[in-house]
Amino acid sequence: MGSLSGAHKGLPYKIRLQHMVVLDIFRFVKKDEIKVVARNRKARHDYHILETFEAGLALVGTEVKSLRAGKANLKNSFARVKDEELYLMEVHISPYDKASQSGHDPTRPRKLLMRKQEIKRLLGKTVEKGLTLVPLSLYFKGSYAKVELALVTGKRKYDKRKAIAEREAKRALERVFKEKMR
Repeated sequence: MGSLSGAHKGLPYKIRLQHMVVLDIFRFVKKDEIKVVARNRKARHDYHILETFEAGLALVGTEVKSLRAGKANLKNSFARVKDEELYLMEVHISPYDKASQSGHDPTRPRKLLMRKQEIKRLLGKTVEKGLTLVPLSLYFKGSYAKVELALVTGKRKYDKRKAIAEREAKRALERVFKEKMR
C-alpha cells in the first residue's frame, strides 16, 4: 500500500488504513485517459475541417450514465452561439433505461463549456465567413465529458468524388505493395 505523510501519523490505525486504501484506488485512476463515446464520421466526408477545439459538456445525471453506456448519436448535429454561450444542438443521447424518473429529453440543447474569448472568436468566424461548428467526437477525458468541435466549410460534390477517388487509389497501391511483399 501507499505511504503516509507525517500529517497522518497521529490518526488512529483504522482511519490511516482506510486512507491508504483510498490512495491506492486513486493511483489506478487515469486522469487523461480518453474513452470515445461517439464519432461523427459523416462530418469528415461532408466538410473541409479548418480548425478543431475541445469543449466541456454540461449534462444531467441520466445523460452521463447513457453516455458511459455509449448511447449517443452525433449525426446532423451542430453547435450554435446564443446569448454569448455555446450550445450543442440536435445531439441524440438516449434516455437511461434504469432511471427511476422519466429521464431527460434526448435532443435537448446542451451547453458547451469554453472560455468567453474563444466563444466570441468562434462567433465572429461563423458570422463573418459563414463557417459552421460541427462536433467530430464525443468522449470522456478522465471523468469529464468533452466534445471535439470543428470549424468547417461545406464540400462540393466534386470535392467528395475527388476524395473518394484518392482514397481508392491509395488502397490499390497498398494492395499492390502487399502482394509484392509476399
